[in-house]
Amino acid sequence: MRTVLARLDEPPVLAVVGIGVHGPAGHVDVFSLPDLWQLHLYRYRADLTVDGTAHEIRPGTVSLVPPGSEVRYRYRGRSEHFYVHLRLGTAGAPHRVPVLQSAGTELEPLTARFGQALAAWPRTPARAAAEIWTALWWITELTPPEEPDAPAVHPAVAGATALIEARLAEPLTVPEIARAVGVSHNHLTRLFRAATGETVVGYIRARRMERARHFLRATTLSVPAIAASVGIPDLHAFNKTCRRELGASPRAVRAS
Repeated sequence: MRTVLARLDEPPVLAVVGIGVHGPAGHVDVFSLPDLWQLHLYRYRADLTVDGTAHEIRPGTVSLVPPGSEVRYRYRGRSEHFYVHLRLGTAGAPHRVPVLQSAGTELEPLTARFGQALAAWPRTPARAAAEIWTALWWITELTPPEEPDAPAVHPAVAGATALIEARLAEPLTVPEIARAVGVSHNHLTRLFRAATGETVVGYIRARRMERARHFLRATTLSVPAIAASVGIPDLHAFNKTCRRELGASPRAVRAS
């Protein structure tokens, strides 16, 4: 499977969004875009060759082709697809993305994002870019990473961290989180330590204090309101945790 490296920490700059209609059967298009990426969502079967590597297009597949690549389409009949020509930024870590992959269960939401981008283009290009940026992030996660140095996160750990983020303002216990993600208390503890290097309780505490630090420095919310918003409504406990985790009292963190 051929892959490309895409950097997505900055929103894409769109050159065009549209629906392409091609065919008839046996017709061949050969071209390249010297300065632009090509993003396509397909509704048909066809043959695609990218810089000499052959791929089979099927309904519900999506492709991301970097600038300067020679593409060759051989159609099998009327062929209609969403297409976007765009520029990607250079900031952030690169994400390895297959040139062609199945959208799988994300086909419906991806189709919606492309449709919203098309509806917004060119009247509100920023809205169109936001829709395509979201689609690009989804596309990076369609296929699990293959590199040995980038192991996939265990589903129980991913589910636990998502639940913790959503419920930081509420009481949380490890047994409750374990039940929600379908594993035992002890198994979640082992998985969590292997993935993050810390306990579930330690992770919850650290995330609460990171959120508290943000609220203290970036807002004018009262200290009691911040304490409640991060799930530590007892002010004595909040002050104690803040000193231990952030190295200062809430008022001192705010002053800094």
